[in-house]
Amino acid sequence: MGIFEKFKLGLQKTATSFSSGLKEIIIKREIDDKTLDEIEEFLIQSDVGIIASEEIKKIIAEKKIDPDKNKLDEINSILKDYIISLMSPLEKSAFFSKKTDLNAVLVSGVNGVGKTTTIGKIGKILKMNDNKVIFSASDTFRAAAIEQLEKWAKKIDVEIIKSSQGSDPASVAYKAVEVAINKNFTHVLIDTAGRLQNKKNLMEEYKKIANVTKKIDPKAPHEVILVLDATSGQNVINQVEEFNKIIPITGLIMTKLDGTAKGGILIALAKKYKLPIIALGLGEKEDDLQIFKAEKFANSFVNIN
Repeated sequence: MGIFEKFKLGLQKTATSFSSGLKEIIIKREIDDKTLDEIEEFLIQSDVGIIASEEIKKIIAEKKIDPDKNKLDEINSILKDYIISLMSPLEKSAFFSKKTDLNAVLVSGVNGVGKTTTIGKIGKILKMNDNKVIFSASDTFRAAAIEQLEKWAKKIDVEIIKSSQGSDPASVAYKAVEVAINKNFTHVLIDTAGRLQNKKNLMEEYKKIANVTKKIDPKAPHEVILVLDATSGQNVINQVEEFNKIIPITGLIMTKLDGTAKGGILIALAKKYKLPIIALGLGEKEDDLQIFKAEKFANSFVNIN
């Protein structure tokens, strides 16, 4: 299955809901002020965000849709161009390319977003591109998280540094970076405990993990990835806000896009924060983490073949 087919299948719920909702507003109607207001409201309800929705409404109004053409096609084309223009600068496919120097990658997010699974899938892509990967099981609060990361390490044949449940997460990360330098690994993927951004003590622990890596390499962590769950809707805005205050985020990965009919939240995030988007989780399978491509996302979102 090609990348476009993966995007299209993964965003099927969003695309179907979005396309049918937009069609219902537009069909057999003039694109007047009332229709434009309804389109804007629909975009907001689809989690596209207030600012992006206002901008899209303005573009549609200025375009002056030709009544003799298919209005839905015309508006879909405007949406596609808007998404590509907004999100193309945020592509970061170079994250997965072959590296020669050490990259300590801190992976964070709240409970239940799929961090550990995502780390496994990231590791697989990096390894396919001839990188040498090691996992750091720094989610020591849950034995299940350590076991899950171990299974992934075995599955894709990479090394893992771990300790017992309840041990100091920062010490595990420190050891992993130390081993990576000694053995010439290119990537250390550091799993962290799922933590609510309003729990100060847990966020301090998260900061400590980052700080101990700097003792070995002042530039570490080289990447700070925040994993977000698309089904959480507008809650992800607050998560980005709070995590970014603790350690500046260098990239986003959004999971479970296949499980929501409101995938517009990625557009809202792009507009508000302009953070790089590394990949999208478009299913449960091992190969369902897809490197983000703005054009593929745009085509799939607006249901263009």
